[in-house]
Amino acid sequence: MTDHSGPGHDRSDAGLNAIISERRQLTNLAYRLLGSLAEAEDAVQETYARWYAMSREQQDAIASPGAWLTKVAGRICLDMLGSARARRERYVGEWIPEPLPDRTDWISTRAGTATADPADPADRVTLDESVGMAFLVTLESMTPAQRVALILHDVFAYSFAEIAEITGRTPAACRELASSARRRIRTVRPPAAPAAHQAGLVKNFKQAWEAGDIDALIGLLDPGATFTADGGGLVIAALHPIEGGEQVARYITEIAGRSFDKVTILERTVNGQPGLMAQLGDVTVGVYAFEVAGDRIKHIWAVRNPDKLRPWTAG
Repeated sequence: MTDHSGPGHDRSDAGLNAIISERRQLTNLAYRLLGSLAEAEDAVQETYARWYAMSREQQDAIASPGAWLTKVAGRICLDMLGSARARRERYVGEWIPEPLPDRTDWISTRAGTATADPADPADRVTLDESVGMAFLVTLESMTPAQRVALILHDVFAYSFAEIAEITGRTPAACRELASSARRRIRTVRPPAAPAAHQAGLVKNFKQAWEAGDIDALIGLLDPGATFTADGGGLVIAALHPIEGGEQVARYITEIAGRSFDKVTILERTVNGQPGLMAQLGDVTVGVYAFEVAGDRIKHIWAVRNPDKLRPWTAG
């Protein structure tokens, strides 16, 4: 990491380390808000640039540098979400959040960063749920302000008074934003299945897919299942979601017939949940995330955009 303690910033090692140690927390926050690791890293970089642009006296006047960094990162993400919506309307095909490999730091946050509002309902979003693909996709249907209010309060335990400073709204308005976001989540998402159950379904799906067994695939898929692919216009991928269990089974079997003699399918953790990864040699060419409802697979998200798969090939 670049040493920022140049002229004018010769603060103590302890103070510098305290500032730098916030990077993981900020990246966790920005990824959940933006759904893109690359954009999250840009937001965090901009946050630090603003910190180091201040004089030593200005920095020393800030009582809680961590809270300041979070507030600035939240505002940057809020601005980025507004511009991202316009960019994604021009995106080729479907846009899916960038999948994350199995790294436990994506499902962690530092305890005690803020105090939760004791008057708020207890139905908080759990840390592992907040990084799941189904949850991130649902966030895409929300306004930027709803997204920021929900993530900061329910996941990172910031009070609505603190969130109000970031969004420029009143605490009461932020409370309503988070409540409306929760209602949407409960409306569109089925209860999460146990991880072991999901893993078993994904394993059976992989075996049936590799065998080209359409009947077995149909049996594993919900009749209303949906397959959504993201190629970003850079690789071949379905431009629109494939709907219906039988239609999905036939579509992915056709994919297998064209590529499985060259591609290896591996079981991997995707955004903290059981998923699959497709490799061509040493290069990851596809990551598949699943949503399970009951005993069937309800949704498959296939990320094939190579720009979103770099952490998988590199790591």
